[in-house]
Amino acid sequence: MYQQHVPITRSQQVAQNVHILEFQSEAIAAEAIPGQFLNIRPSRFYDPFLRRAYSIHRVMGDRLEIIYNVVGKGSALFAEAKVGETLDILGPLGTPFHLEGEFRRAVLVSGGVGIAPMPFLGDWLLKQGKQVANIYGARTAAMIADDGRLHNARYATDDGSLDFHGNVVGLLQQFLAEEGADGLRVFACGPNKMLMALGDFCQLRGIPLEVSLECQMACGIGICQGCPVEMATGDRKYTLVCTHGPNYDYNHIRLESIPAVH
Repeated sequence: MYQQHVPITRSQQVAQNVHILEFQSEAIAAEAIPGQFLNIRPSRFYDPFLRRAYSIHRVMGDRLEIIYNVVGKGSALFAEAKVGETLDILGPLGTPFHLEGEFRRAVLVSGGVGIAPMPFLGDWLLKQGKQVANIYGARTAAMIADDGRLHNARYATDDGSLDFHGNVVGLLQQFLAEEGADGLRVFACGPNKMLMALGDFCQLRGIPLEVSLECQMACGIGICQGCPVEMATGDRKYTLVCTHGPNYDYNHIRLESIPAVH
């Protein structure tokens, strides 16, 4: 883990209320693993005081990206940031996606800005020789942020303005009807309601599902104890999303125990 002041190399809006920040850090880029996150200070003036947690979106050499919606004061400050300015970054943090075990195909399911960890994960899996497909859902086509960063992408929109008319669970069902579920593992990130619906769907079909949780964090390193999730298995009653997560086997947690971000 590093704390660094890193230069911004790109700041761009890529879809409706969806923004990219790219910055340079050779050390963090070299150590980052898919599913980990960064805690970023929005302002050098400590207003707002707390850092914001963002999944590592892509790693390209010594550069990294985050992707985010503008929803409050902190993210609004990020959207105003200019190339050449610096960010106060803490990371990489959290436990990466669990990529061990037997599977040869992966479907990465994203809802809205839940696309955040998926390009990095997809690139990593392809290097491991896995087959990768993406299912990416949003309310409308204008909110889809994809310029080729997702491998074998299919889209679901609530209004039918792009590709599949419906939600990501419906599109996954269509995908399985065409491709089957043999050797498949599903990875997902998005609103809690989406993850719960996806969890029910995968449990009924015996498909392994790992979820990357969206959760409010304060410290990001386990000190404040502010991001507990109740466990459904094991000896621990609770774990912390920032240290034990944010990535969990869906069957191991009680997702309803954490407050919804959306």
